[in-house]
Amino acid sequence: MTNKISRRTFVKGLAAGAASVAALGVLGSVEMKYSAEGSDAGSGAGTIPVPAGNMSYTPGTYSASAKGIASDVTVTMTFDETSITDVQIDVSGETPDIGGKIGDEMSQKILAAQSCNVDGVSGATVTADAIKAAAADCISQASGQTVAVEEAQESASSDWLGTAPEIAEADITETVDTEVLVVGCGTGGWITAMTAAEEGAKVLVVEKRETATGIREDIGAINSKLQQEAIQENPELAIDKMEAMQELVRYGAGYVDSDLIRVWINESGEMVDWLTDLLEKSGNYYMSLEGGIGNTADPGRDKAYATGHSPHKTEAAAKDDVITLNSTFQQHCDELGVEWKLSTSLVKLEQDENGKVTGIIAQDGNDEHYIRINASKGVIICAGGYACNTEMMQALQPQTLEMKINYSLGSTCDGSGIKAMMWAGAGLDPTHASMMFNRCCCLPTETAGYKTNGKWFWFGEQPFLKVNLNGKRFCNESGPYEFMLHSMEMQPYHTYCDIFDANNKQYAEQFDEVGCCRLFPFPNGAASNMGYDYVWSKNEELIEAGYLQKANTLEELAEKLNIPVDNFVATVNRYNELCAAGVDEDYGKEKHRLTPVDTAPFYGIRTGAWHLTTLNGCRINTDMQVLDTNGEPIEGLYATGDCTGGMFATTYPNLFTGLACGRTMTFGRHAAKLVAAK
Repeated sequence: MTNKISRRTFVKGLAAGAASVAALGVLGSVEMKYSAEGSDAGSGAGTIPVPAGNMSYTPGTYSASAKGIASDVTVTMTFDETSITDVQIDVSGETPDIGGKIGDEMSQKILAAQSCNVDGVSGATVTADAIKAAAADCISQASGQTVAVEEAQESASSDWLGTAPEIAEADITETVDTEVLVVGCGTGGWITAMTAAEEGAKVLVVEKRETATGIREDIGAINSKLQQEAIQENPELAIDKMEAMQELVRYGAGYVDSDLIRVWINESGEMVDWLTDLLEKSGNYYMSLEGGIGNTADPGRDKAYATGHSPHKTEAAAKDDVITLNSTFQQHCDELGVEWKLSTSLVKLEQDENGKVTGIIAQDGNDEHYIRINASKGVIICAGGYACNTEMMQALQPQTLEMKINYSLGSTCDGSGIKAMMWAGAGLDPTHASMMFNRCCCLPTETAGYKTNGKWFWFGEQPFLKVNLNGKRFCNESGPYEFMLHSMEMQPYHTYCDIFDANNKQYAEQFDEVGCCRLFPFPNGAASNMGYDYVWSKNEELIEAGYLQKANTLEELAEKLNIPVDNFVATVNRYNELCAAGVDEDYGKEKHRLTPVDTAPFYGIRTGAWHLTTLNGCRINTDMQVLDTNGEPIEGLYATGDCTGGMFATTYPNLFTGLACGRTMTFGRHAAKLVAAK
């Protein structure tokens, strides 16, 4: 008879073993707790690694679940007296093209190893870890022992690059010829493909997903027609190009290519004008300019620039869910004769005897056959960064892993385009960067880190009071998102708490934010990405889920956040004094953003980084040619977007709204014109 034993009613050891560790040093008596599903699952005292092949079991079928990146992952395992005989894994709620694809592979690994201690799957680490934790729970139930997943050895010196795979000629069963090959279709790929086709080239797009991804809808540009019109009525929106370039060099601490920045400054306006015309001709969309640069009467440390442009549906199309930006772009591509290979992954670039890139070897994701694609004019890589490749992240920017909280929205890119270009000889940026927004939260028993799964917290970028886990204020809360997050990295457990009170709606409007975190219409009437009422409804969901804490007193709030009460109350009292005086003597925040915390109910939440994407990659020149390690162009190979370097370092300049997206589109359009003209 099959035994079905639930996790709740049998083994508590897995969760108990990892449930809590006492916080040491600076946190005094504050207890920091980690759930088995969220952080260091199964790593606590009293647990043992799972051996392979030398355990005895109570025959039956057992199930357990653990938290993946977007859902609970369920593992069901069947045992006889001495072995695991079957493993079934339900990852249907995970991201389809990432964690949602690894169930069968992980089942085979666990069954073959007779253990939960197996290698994960590159690019789907969070889901793989959840599978292993749930498998350990099943083995615990069947064996009667409290067992756990072995802690993986994480080494920054690991060989994340590896070597290009060798594909036998006999295994290449299909050959395709084109002129311009676009690898990857998202923010960069759409613009690149449409432009190359408009220029008369035969274009083929290869995309590893079943459908192309969308574009980010904050598009940064300088000197668009919309911007020029707005400046006529609002001269303060004008942007000095030299000032803009110098500011971007400063953000990157000099680790940038000023000539690349100049390409964006000089060509982004034309790109937005072209895109505006394309969308308006469809009858379904129009473009608006973000008309905000903050409070110029009370300027802060960091200047904002009105670079953001956003597409919006027309009134006629607003209620038609079938109409999207992707459908609009797809229709244009179809009219231009663009060809597609979806569910097809880049395996490696092909080069001739002189090193010229002639095309790629790709693999069809349906029947896994290999395809040679020849590109007579050139290959343009638009494959994104490596945010989902934990091995690359550990090697290149481990500090980002310490700051981030996992959430299902964000990049799904695994660095495959970067690796393929490096196998072909490309040089990598000397420094590494990411785009991070302070929009993720964790439970008050958790801390930030890539093993912690949390929730989206759009409110996090409002410059309210923020305190560390000692209950103390530690920086100016106003400015670029990453300044806040980098300051957080210097604090205990790389985590802080957002603090605000019942007057938060009034204060959020008073902050006069720019960019996507603005919750009210811009001064020129342009709509914000999300309105306050919608965002607050999401906050109420966070209260229900136990993330956002609500209290009638400051003391109660501190207790709910698991931070020292005395320190926190003293911090709030000091902050309120500064607000009353209108001068931030401690950190220099602007007067209009000094808003007191003095009206109940009080709110607090533990916050970390929402990691959108990595921003460093292979070096390119101003023709978007990929450069080798000596700085020489690799003939036939071009790139744009997050797989390229030279534009960002140290900090993403989010006060240039839409810069990353605008850069990617502008460079893609530039490359497409050059390659199509060959």
